[in-house]
Parts: sequence; structure tokens; C-alpha cells
Amino acid sequence: MHFETWLAFCSIAFIAAAIPGPAILLVSTHSLQFGTLRSLITVAGNVTGLFTMSACSILGLSALVMVSSTAFTVVKIIGALYLLYMGIKIWRSGVQLNDINDEKKVPFNTWRLYTQGLMISLTNPKAIIFTSALFPQFIVVSDPLLPQFLILVVTLMTCSFLCLLSYSLLSQNLKAGTKKYVSGSILGKVFGSAFISAGGVLAISTQR
Repeated sequence: MHFETWLAFCSIAFIAAAIPGPAILLVSTHSLQFGTLRSLITVAGNVTGLFTMSACSILGLSALVMVSSTAFTVVKIIGALYLLYMGIKIWRSGVQLNDINDEKKVPFNTWRLYTQGLMISLTNPKAIIFTSALFPQFIVVSDPLLPQFLILVVTLMTCSFLCLLSYSLLSQNLKAGTKKYVSGSILGKVFGSAFISAGGVLAISTQR
């Protein structure tokens, strides 16, 4: 793989990772509630999901989602329902705005944070199609395939991690400036509405 090809892939991966979506919403919410370090557990779950989808792309399994309307619909419905569930839960419970010293005292479940990040990634059919359609564009068939796939997968995961970390840090900075003016209940309704809207958009999305 040529260096110029890798740079082109990096630019596309960064743009795709930086566009606000369910993963960014979830990481931002967890950053506000539990702090930046704990939100990295959610980031790890999301990146694991990207690795899983990339592996499926390499194995050709995700091609099923691209060509089968039934498979696409099943994944889409699961993803939409999960986003709606998350939205309603955040709407009702609100977002706890804790000081840095208080964040250490907030109870949290490591497995739950990780699983939520993983599920957000795995139940997004558009992301599955994205990884399946993107990789072949940057593969040189005449060169060994496995090293190229490994480079692309690691690059995609790194870009996603850096973008999600940036949003987590940004959320913390915004919390420090807006905590006096915005309550956790209002933020819960804002983030909850965003999740519900994302679920609705996913529910009506089409395969093409």
C-alpha cells in the first residue's frame, strides 16, 4: 500500500469518525456523567465493535447486509430500538453533572459502559456497509492482502478512538462552562431527544 493511499484513507476515516452520530452522543453523555477516563470504557466498546465489523468485512460476512434487504432490516430495527431505549432512559433519568472530585464517587458499571459502546457500533447497518464498501477501494489486489487489511483496520480504529476522545474532552470543557446555567435534567432531555431522533432516522433509513 502506497503512503498516498494510506493518507487518503486516513482523511476519509477521520471525517467519518468526526461526524456526530450515536457513538459520539453516547460517549459525550458518559463523559458528562462519569468523567473522561470512564468514558474511555465506552470508547473501547465502540472501537471493539468497529474491529468486529472490519473483521466481518474481511471475511465477507457483512456483504450479506449489503445485498439482503431482510438482513439489513433486522439489524436496522435492532439498532433503532436500542437507540430509542437509550433515549428514553436518558430523557427520564437526566444527565448527572458532577464535579471532577465527585465523579470518582459516582457508581458505575464497567461492563455496562463497555456493552453500550459495543452495541451502538454493532447495531448500525450504515457503519457495516461503510466498512464493507470502504476497504476494497484502498486494497491493491496484487499485494499481500492481510497486511493491507491490518493497516486499514488499525487506522480506522485509531481515527475513531481519537475523535471520540476529543468529543469526550470537549464535553468536559463545555460542562465546566455551562453547569451554572443548564441543569442535568435539561441536558437529559436534549441528549435523550437526540438519541430518539437518531433511532427514528435509522428506522426509516434505506439500504441504498
